[in-house]
Amino acid sequence: MMDPKEILKTVDHTLLTQTATWDEIRQVLDDGIAYGTASACIPAAYVRQAADYVKGRLAICTVIGFPNGYHTTETKVFETKDAIANGAQEIDMVINIGWLKDRKYKEIEDEIRKVHEACGGNILKVIIETCLLTEEEKIKMCEIVTNAGAEYIKTSTGFSTGGATFSDVKLMKEHVGPNVKVKAAGGIASLEDAEEMIRLGADRLGTSRMIRLMQNTDAGAGY
Repeated sequence: MMDPKEILKTVDHTLLTQTATWDEIRQVLDDGIAYGTASACIPAAYVRQAADYVKGRLAICTVIGFPNGYHTTETKVFETKDAIANGAQEIDMVINIGWLKDRKYKEIEDEIRKVHEACGGNILKVIIETCLLTEEEKIKMCEIVTNAGAEYIKTSTGFSTGGATFSDVKLMKEHVGPNVKVKAAGGIASLEDAEEMIRLGADRLGTSRMIRLMQNTDAGAGY
């Protein structure tokens, strides 16, 4: 079993529900700081308040084109620039899945590249929503994300028909370029699942549950 602290270092501690209040987001930030997570992933409307609150003690991540991905490229670029200006250090964007079904590969790659440029050197993670894709489409997106220069490819929003699977993490790890990392998100329900995702090649885990799991086990003692 991995050291729980090492698992937590990979976690984007996430709260993206539509009903999320500032009090709930503040708790996520406090827990992220206390448990040493990689970031807190929160709604864009709270980024400035969160960045002011954590004062550099925790990276702030937010989502772009979320959760459906069919915003215009210009809208996604504006969202990204606004989030970065408000203090976000990491951006998780959703691809236009209809474009992928239409085989508009150049348009998808151009959009990712433009959003990446808007990140201004900050981390971009590209959500491909694996539960809606064929294996061929997943492999194609590994190629596109690699070519576009994003830092991460991410399995899921957590708002569709399924989340991360072991097989998808393994597939993505095998097909991305050497400069692209894998983020598994959605439905990671146990420490064992988290450890297996990391073993298969995930560098980040997007989850709202991991700290609660730590708190409910002996592994969390001492925090």
